[in-house]
Amino acid sequence: MAAIALRSPQYKYAAAGTGANSAKLTISIDGTIQYTLVKGATAGANMLWEIAELCRDFINITYDGSYTAETLAIISTLTSHASTDGSGTALTTSTITDIGYDGYGTFTEGSNPTVPFGSRPTWLISGDPNHTTANNEYYIYVPNNTSGSVPYINATPTNQPTMGYQSYGATDVEITGSPAGVKMNINRIDCTKYGNGHKITFVNKFGALQDIWFFLKSVNTTNKKQEQFQRVVINTAGVYSPYVHTKQDYNTVANTSITLSSGYYPEWANQWFEQLLLSEQVWLTRLDPTNPNSTQYVPVNVKKNSMVKKTSLNDKLIDYTFDFDMSFDYINNIR
Repeated sequence: MAAIALRSPQYKYAAAGTGANSAKLTISIDGTIQYTLVKGATAGANMLWEIAELCRDFINITYDGSYTAETLAIISTLTSHASTDGSGTALTTSTITDIGYDGYGTFTEGSNPTVPFGSRPTWLISGDPNHTTANNEYYIYVPNNTSGSVPYINATPTNQPTMGYQSYGATDVEITGSPAGVKMNINRIDCTKYGNGHKITFVNKFGALQDIWFFLKSVNTTNKKQEQFQRVVINTAGVYSPYVHTKQDYNTVANTSITLSSGYYPEWANQWFEQLLLSEQVWLTRLDPTNPNSTQYVPVNVKKNSMVKKTSLNDKLIDYTFDFDMSFDYINNIR
């Protein structure tokens, strides 16, 4: 069983049997058959299918302050048939079982990328390569007196990869629970000069919810756009009111955005910011503007289209500024 990354192509194949004229693929997701596909086949040749795009439609990751593991149980059944339409008794049958994650691999990582999964559990965030391999240690950076959660992947006795989230307390400086044997160091940051910092939660390259904190200043902006027409204000007596708009605005739409400064991070954390840039699902945790005692978890879109990776050699200190648009119009126009 593999933990497959569904934002990248995932190919399934098996050899067609002797006398085969058609190939059929059946995809079951979480116990329900969702797709049945048929195409021509050549006896002895591989029946090749790409399943990631089809399966990914069924992943629905959301964040409302709680961390919920979202994966798919995928069973791909490949059969070959003597008929031309996939009917009749199967000449050959190949069944492949996977767990689908909303992650991706890079080109240099090769085809059919998987989420890190082996004989031992591990954290589902990118770590410092100088420590994760040699010392089985990971690091995160969190404000003082702040709790949170970190994703991990575990191995059950049936060798099935299972995603989970390990919580930590407001004063904890390490996690040594799940996953067992892989230490998570929590570096506490004092960011009281700029409040309590801003937490961005995003789906990382492994398909897990990951928090990244921006510790320095923030800037909020409101933008608008509208249409306008020249209004006729004179009446039939040739009189007009000087209090009426002659240039009338309409269809006004407003959008709010926030600019966040990260503060200083180690160079190896560049991969976190790159994954944030490439994430398709991002949320901002903020205080409710109308009720400071309440917290909101709002969807946002990363406004950046590029990122120059900083290095300690070139830039000395590593920090980033990201712009985020609220993923909704400020004036409620949901109809």
